[in-house]
Amino acid sequence: MTEHVKIFDTTLRDGEQSPGISLDVGEKLEIAEQLARLGVDVIEAGFPIASQGDFEAVEAIARTVKGSTIAGLSRTAFKDVDRAWEAVRHAERARIHIFIATSPIHMKKKLRMTEDEVRSETAAAVARAREYCDDVEFSPEDGSRSDADFLVEVCQLAVTNGAGTLNIPDTVGYGVPEEYAKLIRYVIDNVEGDFVVSTHCHNDLGLAVANSLAGIAAGARQVECAINGLGERAGNAALEEIVMALRTRSDYFDGVHTTVKSEELARTSRMVARLTGYPVQYNKAIIGRNAFAHEAGIHQHGVLEDRETYEIIDASAVGQEAAQIVLGKHSGRHAFADSLEKIGLRVQGDALNQAFTRFKELADRKVEITEADLEAIVVEELGIGTVHRYTMVSLELRGGTVAMPTAHVVLADGDGKVDADGEGNGMIDAAIEAISRATGVSGTVLDFKVSSVTKGGDALGDVVIQLEVDGLKAAGRGVATDVVEASARAYLNAVNKIVRLRERPDRRAVEEVGP
Repeated sequence: MTEHVKIFDTTLRDGEQSPGISLDVGEKLEIAEQLARLGVDVIEAGFPIASQGDFEAVEAIARTVKGSTIAGLSRTAFKDVDRAWEAVRHAERARIHIFIATSPIHMKKKLRMTEDEVRSETAAAVARAREYCDDVEFSPEDGSRSDADFLVEVCQLAVTNGAGTLNIPDTVGYGVPEEYAKLIRYVIDNVEGDFVVSTHCHNDLGLAVANSLAGIAAGARQVECAINGLGERAGNAALEEIVMALRTRSDYFDGVHTTVKSEELARTSRMVARLTGYPVQYNKAIIGRNAFAHEAGIHQHGVLEDRETYEIIDASAVGQEAAQIVLGKHSGRHAFADSLEKIGLRVQGDALNQAFTRFKELADRKVEITEADLEAIVVEELGIGTVHRYTMVSLELRGGTVAMPTAHVVLADGDGKVDADGEGNGMIDAAIEAISRATGVSGTVLDFKVSSVTKGGDALGDVVIQLEVDGLKAAGRGVATDVVEASARAYLNAVNKIVRLRERPDRRAVEEVGP
């Protein structure tokens, strides 16, 4: 009989702490729904005390998402614990995740606490959380740089006071596989009680997945990870890589399994990439565009003879099979809604009407709409349930090699409309200037990326823009058959996020730290 390794997804908490990512409640909810379809065991929905927006997102996910345990992160202060419980209490299965640092440098420089104070804080916070629910997790932050004996002492206090999961974080990506595995084993062998040990590894040295797998081999039965490896600094262990490593090398990781539906991995990856504005590198393992591509003639010949000559994973096992042609310009609203349902996007009412209108606009310009196109259209247009301050009505452009490029944009703003002209050193620059003047929101474009959703001359252009305005950062994404229009839509998307952030003055009110 094999043992179950729980997959604890922290995309919505640690992943969202990646620079430039700022997800709305609706966007977080859509990702959480997809994570539940993926089959993850635990969704860390956020850090409820951080801001009102974070609290509302965790609460919405707890009320709505079924099938996965919903966790909220908390420091040891009772007000943090209470707030975390308020956010997750409506969940089908709720968890409170308590953390406090145990490394010498964190205790001295960050917490300014003695070892005795850390012991006392741990015992009190875990006991408080245990009064609310029977599923409590404890993390000694910066565990890999902590004194092993002190870490065990603190973990023992957590278990004695009711923690059922001990997460040993490699918070700064300092560990190496053999060393980290020894630490996991040391905790298992020296803490008494009934508990599950978990890994949480960062990728600062490029070893997050390797360390996590070493931890599992040493006895950990939960692994904390994020879709596409998102997270602080260099990111977290990539969920898709861990799941497929355990499955593909079941001969080595004998006796363990996960319940993740691997065929949903590629779709989950695409959704997270589009909503966060963080594109997936082409050569990313498992879900990158080139993960199953073969350029060399010898490789191509081998794969044609037998796929297993150069592929250790079947592309269809992770949802990477070629996108099906699903719709065209003659497709009706019912077929459109049905196609969205089949790929896991539930859109109703006004949101469905808005998405269908956008689909019809694109279908007039693009002969065939694929599954990937549909995902891009709906996610970009709606933000899945997010109410946008501004929406694009029309965009007119003039440019060439002689005259200065100009743009005229008309935007819907509530029941009214605003318009403006702009000029720039190119048509994209002119469109951005026009939108800035129309909205009154002007900032610095920190990054600009363009790619195609699918292949072919009529492929949708996919543009991601990172925008900074008065210290606020947001990523916007736009798709269209015209790259200039896609760029304008991406910029407007980012502007809408900046507007929402300005309306949330408490955003990131508490420093978002954690394991």
